[in-house]
Amino acid sequence: MEVRFKASFKRDIKRIQAQSVLVGIGQAIDSVKAADTLGEVRNLSKLKGYKDFYRIRVGAYRLGLKVVGQEATFVRALPRKDIYRFFP
Repeated sequence: MEVRFKASFKRDIKRIQAQSVLVGIGQAIDSVKAADTLGEVRNLSKLKGYKDFYRIRVGAYRLGLKVVGQEATFVRALPRKDIYRFFP
């Protein structure tokens, strides 16, 4: 898949201090890049009520992404308690 990043995602990544979370996010991004279908991505769940929005669980963080065709756009990377207030 083709991967893109929103400015909000990049800003969220800069705020994360935990190195283990950053490594997990890197692995999640790599798995999305390598995937041919969404079923190949681990910890990926579709958000209820939305057609194109998904989330990936990375420890206590959630990565919010929008998938249209073969293009995945990472929108937010926030703690579990905050992600559903700001995404989608």
